[in-house]
Formats: sequence, structure tokens, C-alpha cells
Amino acid sequence: MALPQAEKGPLYKYIKYSDIGIAVVVIGIIVMLVIPMPPWLLDLLLVLNIFASVVTILISIYISDPLEFAVFPTVLLVATLYRLALDVSATRMILLNGHMQEQGMVGRVIPSFAQFVVGGNLAVGFIMFIILIIIQFMVITSGAERIAQVAARFTLDAMPGKQMAIDADLHSGLIDAEGAKQRRRDIEREADFYGAMDGAGKFVKGDAMAAVVIMIINVIGGLLIGILWHHLNAAVSLKTYAMLTIGNGLVTTLPAFLMSTAMGMVVSRAASEANLGVDVIRQVTAQPKALRITAIFMSFLGLLGLFTESLPGWPFLFLAAVAYTIGTVLEKQQKQYDEIAQAVVEQTKQDATKKPESVVSLMQVDPISLEVGRGLLSLVDPNQGAKLLERVTSIRRHIALEMGLVLPGVRFRDNLQLKPNAYVIKIKEIEVAVGEVMVNQFLAIGPEDKLRNLRGTKTVDPTYGMPGVWISPEQRGDAERLGCMIFDPVSVIATQLTEVIRNHGSEILGRQEVQALVDTVKKTHPAVVKEIIPDVLSLGEVQKVLQNLVRERVSIRDLVTVLETIADNVHMTKDTEILTECVRVALSRVICKEYMNNEGIINVVTIDQQIEQLVSQSIQRTEMGSFLTLDPNIGQEILQATGAEVQKLQERGLQPIVLASPPIRPAYKRLTERSFPNLVVLSWNEIAPKVNVQSVGVISFQ
Repeated sequence: MALPQAEKGPLYKYIKYSDIGIAVVVIGIIVMLVIPMPPWLLDLLLVLNIFASVVTILISIYISDPLEFAVFPTVLLVATLYRLALDVSATRMILLNGHMQEQGMVGRVIPSFAQFVVGGNLAVGFIMFIILIIIQFMVITSGAERIAQVAARFTLDAMPGKQMAIDADLHSGLIDAEGAKQRRRDIEREADFYGAMDGAGKFVKGDAMAAVVIMIINVIGGLLIGILWHHLNAAVSLKTYAMLTIGNGLVTTLPAFLMSTAMGMVVSRAASEANLGVDVIRQVTAQPKALRITAIFMSFLGLLGLFTESLPGWPFLFLAAVAYTIGTVLEKQQKQYDEIAQAVVEQTKQDATKKPESVVSLMQVDPISLEVGRGLLSLVDPNQGAKLLERVTSIRRHIALEMGLVLPGVRFRDNLQLKPNAYVIKIKEIEVAVGEVMVNQFLAIGPEDKLRNLRGTKTVDPTYGMPGVWISPEQRGDAERLGCMIFDPVSVIATQLTEVIRNHGSEILGRQEVQALVDTVKKTHPAVVKEIIPDVLSLGEVQKVLQNLVRERVSIRDLVTVLETIADNVHMTKDTEILTECVRVALSRVICKEYMNNEGIINVVTIDQQIEQLVSQSIQRTEMGSFLTLDPNIGQEILQATGAEVQKLQERGLQPIVLASPPIRPAYKRLTERSFPNLVVLSWNEIAPKVNVQSVGVISFQ
């Protein structure tokens, strides 16, 4: 939440005038091109140029995401124009007053740079200036421009995959709608940023070329003015104007060099997780063996230098000692950390063994539990961030909004019998899903031809069975550019947990949970509850209706409509299956909204009349409910015909939806749910008004 300006500090109240300040700067640059500057003001502006470049490069070091400095392309453009304006003003002053530099007519900054940096040596000054320009033009600017070009192209190529990842996170409850909008805006800003940086690189490259041209013009112009106008001899004229030109070139090229370096640092920070210093220290010190091996190699070179006198031995030996010491200390710290972690695990096991347990507590069955191997303890340990615990809160919120279920808490346990990176999801202590993730890595999911370009451990997405590769954080940018969807370990587990809850929601919805939902409705609609419970229907019968809805992923969030529909129809029948069908009709808009495409069309396959008649004739209703007494051979043929149409829909990228007549819809769903658990079966009565249905196939005997 943004703080009021008064609470942020006294300087923030001037931010609202920043647009005026920027306008003044731009107008000032134009004025510098036309009006001569006094020497003292030009000195101040030259120093200000150095100051701004130092601030810019330090900001590029401390940012962890390029978008934190999204205004950098514009800053780079303004800074380039500012330097060119300084070059024009300095050139005017040098050519007009260069012969009077002893009287301070050209300021103090330019002559000081000429004397201090190059020691007053004309040849050294020229060489240093040319070297700086070559480094800036051929190395830094060209490299940064190339990185920006590639990043812009790959960012655009990866946008569809990133959008799919956002949609997947939104659908699984990992983020809300506002979070999805923010991530989409970040993707658009990232693409715009790298595109702008690509264009800004052209300005920096042009600035380097202009510096060379300006220096040549200043030297030639100063030489002619000194000889023809001020009647100086050629040597004095060349030294006077050439030294001032070199001083001006150095004082403006140094900030340009820093700005080019800042540009390269910003565009190359795509895969960073912290500022540059933290990333360097964290990643270099993560491999102490590399430091020790380097120390051995440096020691070899140092000893070789001592014995053969071909190399200075002491610098190599000094660095070898430093690297070996740091590597040894880091390796000892890692061993101590591993020993402490192992001791904590052993102590936990001993405490659990010694602690007297109550038999009653052993009788309790957790509705949802998640067991993890020792390698995943950091995901559920509050002392280490417990990212998975925080994600479960988002899942519960999303399931409540999507399905109307108030989930009980998820019990987390460590299970040392599992593989270190494995986990198990249980519903009422029964294993329903398993998976394995790699901590500190990312799961890249995409077409197999794209995944071949990534180095890592091949795997299969535990939720949807899609091919994937576990990659290191350094490869994340490459995977995104290939259009792969990227998931961290917590997201992988959370997505599978969300899908398990959707599939087993009816088992989680017990009488106590239904009573809690009814009590919530009773506070606002007491008449609806009083009409049904407990005089007409028991709580258990209402629970069966709600379970039937949740089993087919129909949201019961609008519980008032559900109870009112039951009240309207319960005087005709108390059959929970029939009441469920009545409620589904009342919730037709909710059901259709789930399966409509962007054009408001539901693509379905219909059932041949012959199959409908066979199913209808096989439905037998009793006091215990309805049963399907279908010949097994005929049932198998129906399943084969259904499977053929389902496969055609999946090949076209469509969700399998079957449209049946109202009398046989429940029976057909029960017939197919074991073979096709994700098959949606709708009835004609559940199609809401203004919703178009398009038949794309017919289930029939061949």
C-alpha cells in the first residue's frame, strides 16, 4: 500500500513538480546549443555530467530486476543529448577563448583533466582518448546493443508461453485476478523495455562516433584559428587547442563510458534474483571446491615462477593462499550446516519416539495431508520461509471462490522413507498423488523439440503428464525465450494439490463442513434453511446433493440458490439424484460459463439415439436410488465409441463435453466416469439462454 506523501518524507512532496524539472532540463539542453556558457557554469555542468553517470551505474548495480529501472532508456537518451550539448558549448568556448586559458577563460575542469589525467602529454592524451572510444564503441556499446536485440526478440517469442503460465497459475489458485493483471503488465513492460533499450543503444553508439568527429574538428579548427586569427606558431597553437580538446573529450567520454557500462549491466540482469553484489558473492561462494582447485593451479604457477624466474611468483602464491583459505572456510561452513540439519532431524525423531502418545490422537484422520522427503523440508519449515505453507492459503481462497468449498487445514509431515525430493498427497490418510521436485531449480514445460535445447533432468509434469525438464536458475531466461512455461517447485506441488482437491472435493465435504456452510447461509437467509432442514430433509441428504455437484466440479458457492431449488422440488421427490439434476438446471448459467469459449459457444459431442434408448431402458430406479443394468458387452461398445470421440476432441485441442438428454445424463456420467474421469456430461436442460451449442461429433456404434 502506498504511503501518503507526508509520511514518506519531506523530499517526496516535490515529486509532483518533477515534470516541470524535466521540462527545464530539456529546454536547458537546447539553450546550451545556442547561447555561450560562462566558464564557471560550464564547469558545474561538466561535473554534473560525471555525477549523473556515477549515480546511474550504481543504480544498475543495486537493482535486481531491469524493470526496476524501466526509465533507463529515456535517461540514456537525455544523457546523450546532454553530453552532445556540453560538447558544443565546450567547443565554442575552446575555439573562442583557448588562447586565454591562463586567465581562466575556458574554466578549470577541462584544463585540469588535460593536465591531471594525461600529465600534459599530447600523445598520451590522444592515445587514451582513442582507447576509451574504442572500448566504449566496439566492446561495451556493441555488446549491450546485441544483448538488448536478442532479449527483445526472445521476450516477444516467449510472451505466449508466459501468458499460458499466468493462466495456469490463475486457474490453479496460485494467484488472483489482480495478480494475473499485474504479471501481464510486467510482461508487456519487459518487452517494451528491451525494445527501447535496443533503440537507445543506437544513440550511445552514435555518441561515440560523434566524439571522434568533434575531436578532429576541434583540433583542426583550433590549429587554424590559432595560426590565422591569433597569430600563434603552429606548435603552440596545436598544443594549446589539442590539449584542451583532449581534456574536453576525456571529461565527456568518461561519463559516456560509465553510461554504456550501465546499459550493458541493466540489459544483462534478466536472470538475477538480487542486486549484482549479492548475486556474485552468493553464486561464487556456492562452489568452494572451485576456489580450492584454482588455488592449486595458482600455486603451481607461483612455484614455477620461483624456480625458473620466468614469472613473478609472489602474486600467484598470494592469491592462491587467499583462494584456498576462503574455499576451506566455506567448505567447513557447509559441512557444519549439513551436520546441524541432520542433528535436527535425528532429534526430532528421538523426541517423537520418547513422547508418550495418546491413543485417541492416533484415531484422528486428517482430511488432507502432504508428506515430504527430507530434501523438501525447507518448503514447509517456518524457520526457512515455508513458501508452501503460504501457497496453501492462496489455494484455500481460490477453491472457496471457484467451488464454494471451505477446505480444512492441510497437515504437513516429513517422511524420511520417501526419496529426498519426493512428496505424497493423501486424502483421509490414503495416497492419491505422488510427485518429485528439485529444490532451487525450475520446471520447464513445453514441446519436446524445444526441451531438447535445455540441459537438465528430464521429467513429466506430475499434474497433467506433460513433458518437462528441471533446469538451473541460470537457464530460466533461455527457457522463457524458447516459449516454455516455467514453474518453481512450490508452484508444481501447489498445482497438483489444487487438482487433487478438485478431484476429491466430494470426499472432503463431510457433514460437519456442510453444517458450517448451512450455518453461514442461515445468518442471512434463515427462512430458506428453516424450510428444508431438518423437517423435510436431513443434513445428510443435503450433503449428498452437494457432494453430487462437487463431484462433477459444479460450484456450490451460490448455496442460497441450491437450497431454494431443493425447497421448490422436495415436495415432489426426496431422491437426491433427481434433486441434484434440478439444482444443476438452476445453476445452468454457472455451469455454461465454465465451458464456453470466447465466442459464447460450447463445443459438444452428442449421443446417437440408439445409445440413448439403450441407456434409458437400462436405468432401474429403487428406494435405494437408480442403477444401470446394462449388458457388459454393450457397455464396453459404448465406452469405445465415447473414447473415439474424446480422442478426436483432444487432438483438436477441445475439452471433451458430451451433451445428453436429461433422463440419461446421470446414468451416462456414472457409466463413463471410471474410464474418462475428466469427461463433462451436460444435459439439454442445463444449457442457459443465449448460450450457443455447436455439435462437433456424434457418439454412435460403428
